[in-house]
Amino acid sequence: MGNATIALIVYMLVIIFWAVLIKRNMAEGMIVGFIVVALFGGSDAFQLMVTGIHSAFTNEVLFASLAFILMSYLIKESNLLNGVLEIFNALLGRLPGGPAFVNIGLSATMGMLSGSNSANTATSGTFTAQWMVRTGWRKDLAATLIAGNGGLGAGFPPSASMFIMLGFAQVSNLISEGELYLGLFVSGIYQVIYRIFLVIYLIKKQGIRRIEHSEKISLKKVIGLNWKSLCVFLGAIIPILVTVGPIGVFLKKLGMSDAVSSISLLIWIPILMITIILLLGYKTLIKNIHSKEVLVKTLFPQYKNIGGVLLFAFAASTIFSELGLSDELILLFSSLNFGKPIMVLLVGVLVVLVAGPLSSTATLTSIGLISFTALLSVGVSPLPAVVSILVFASTEGASPPASGSIFIASGLTETNPEKTFYPLIKYFVVPIAIIGWFIAMGYLPLAV
Repeated sequence: MGNATIALIVYMLVIIFWAVLIKRNMAEGMIVGFIVVALFGGSDAFQLMVTGIHSAFTNEVLFASLAFILMSYLIKESNLLNGVLEIFNALLGRLPGGPAFVNIGLSATMGMLSGSNSANTATSGTFTAQWMVRTGWRKDLAATLIAGNGGLGAGFPPSASMFIMLGFAQVSNLISEGELYLGLFVSGIYQVIYRIFLVIYLIKKQGIRRIEHSEKISLKKVIGLNWKSLCVFLGAIIPILVTVGPIGVFLKKLGMSDAVSSISLLIWIPILMITIILLLGYKTLIKNIHSKEVLVKTLFPQYKNIGGVLLFAFAASTIFSELGLSDELILLFSSLNFGKPIMVLLVGVLVVLVAGPLSSTATLTSIGLISFTALLSVGVSPLPAVVSILVFASTEGASPPASGSIFIASGLTETNPEKTFYPLIKYFVVPIAIIGWFIAMGYLPLAV
């Protein structure tokens, strides 16, 4: 076992010790882990720290992750998200068990805007929890669905988990941010489709019937009143069309291949979305963020943790690369002689188990790189390897007993959290892990 591999093991133990036993801030754990890894460079430790920090600060993924946090904050404070809810309500709310479908739609939407499982559960659950209970859903089952659907926060791009994986030099050298963005989006669609069929099954099993509304507003009228909310998604649609869609193909035929290739989705999607939000919701934003004090109290705490985690995770990744970790791990896993199906299964089980007590970001910071290398060693292509690992880690929101999403959903539905543990494992943890296995095996394509 080489020096870099030992450094990785110690790094994993430090992070798990810091998060589970000491229960301190994860950003602090990243700093400690970063220093410990650098010490394995011996006399070059200080130079490795400098190289790692410089690499992290010049990594566009760090900028993108912080920009998406700002975008998520602004869309909430602008109340544009309420318009999306009204549209989902008009479209799906009158179906039998309709609020559960609305919760899926809202969770997927929030997943494309924020990336946090717990925040996703809190936001979507606030709108739909009591609505589900009033329309016939058992409280424990409503909490199960809300917590399970919260996993779409990490299941769709952007997410902190995605940024963690892109921050590893060993990953970013093999796939682009655009490829991962689109691949993770496709995997998110698979998860949404599964959740829709799950809700249909539970509706029939529970005998939930349609609830008639006294006041019916047409979908056309609702869209007419809330169309501005949908414009936010142009910030994602336009860069995708220009880079990989038909417009991009047309521009390349005109000899603009270099210009198109230089467009980074992770840079331009948040920039355009923030611009659109500011244009459409500036009056509400001025009202809700009426002073510097409000901005500091509401926005800055979101940067305190995730910024530190990402910065020092990326810096540590660079040090691992300098120590030659990839070559050591490839040799190690090649000697294990596991078949591809078994190795994918073992990686999936490892990620799911670690994601139980840890967050998805902490999980991938500690074992993301070793999981990626393990999958590559048995012939999994880089993109399905990363996406499958992210799918495995997205079970964090549904993994009892430590998931914050479980307690948020249980509080919103006023039910006992323990009643959701087994249903969450049966309906979400195992099936979503199976989806990740199918993606890694190539049975679920990621082409768009």
